[in-house]
Amino acid sequence: MTIREGFASVGDANLHYLSAGDPANPMLLFLHGFPEFSGMWRDTIDRLSDRFFCLAPDQLGYNLSDKPEDVSRYRAKALVEDVRAFLEAFPRRKFTLVAHDWGGAIAWAYALKYPETLHRLVIINAVHPAAFQREISRNPNQARASQYMVDMQAPDADSAFAADDFARLRFSFRHIEEKGLLAADELADYRSAWARPGAVRAMLNWYRAMRLKPKGGGEAGAPRVYDDAALVVKVKTLVLWGLRDDALLPGCIEGLDQWVPDLTLKTFPEASHWLVHEERQRVAEEIADFAG
Repeated sequence: MTIREGFASVGDANLHYLSAGDPANPMLLFLHGFPEFSGMWRDTIDRLSDRFFCLAPDQLGYNLSDKPEDVSRYRAKALVEDVRAFLEAFPRRKFTLVAHDWGGAIAWAYALKYPETLHRLVIINAVHPAAFQREISRNPNQARASQYMVDMQAPDADSAFAADDFARLRFSFRHIEEKGLLAADELADYRSAWARPGAVRAMLNWYRAMRLKPKGGGEAGAPRVYDDAALVVKVKTLVLWGLRDDALLPGCIEGLDQWVPDLTLKTFPEASHWLVHEERQRVAEEIADFAG
């Protein structure tokens, strides 16, 4: 199936996107995370575009999408509205939202605000906001595992992450590189996306714009400030989770049905944060079965 490319306006910015499949088919919208871009979904789209109309934007600041300077533009509230505005370029109908990592954070927020627009929600290793706050409050191991979020907000983080041919960004993929699951041409595509002017800074601005974050030093003890009732997801949801994720520990999915009553949870004991790369066929099958 041919993957097409285009740009869509979200008001003050333009987002580049990939699309494939017949627009008359049920729609899947894919949101990537850090440090990836829309290209992470190419294999998944290839497996699904015979049955679905697939859309995958480069989120704000990534790859070919615009890169505003204002850090506040990267707050979750604005990024959720980017998703809503992006969809204006396509025929309005209910769709299945599929998301990983930071894309998942935006997907959780989108589902909370616009549940009536969704057919299904599929989350891949992306923690629900209430579960994340609970874990960094009660679990020192999760607080330590989340310390990198604080480090990425440092004034010199842009240069540090761009240094040595993006060594720190490439280090993110060490698990799948060691398994031989990241092809040379895929890694070259990531390098090209990271090398675009302003891309590293824009990608890190997602972390700088966070309102909820662990304390510096990896301490637990953040106060409970969320309202459980306001964070209940009223959409049929599938969560796929690699249990060897070393950034989001298994505690992040404990008791998840407290906030996601209509939940299907499937875990992968040998997979890491990069489940989409490690279990390509199985992930595509799970999405198709659930969205179909």
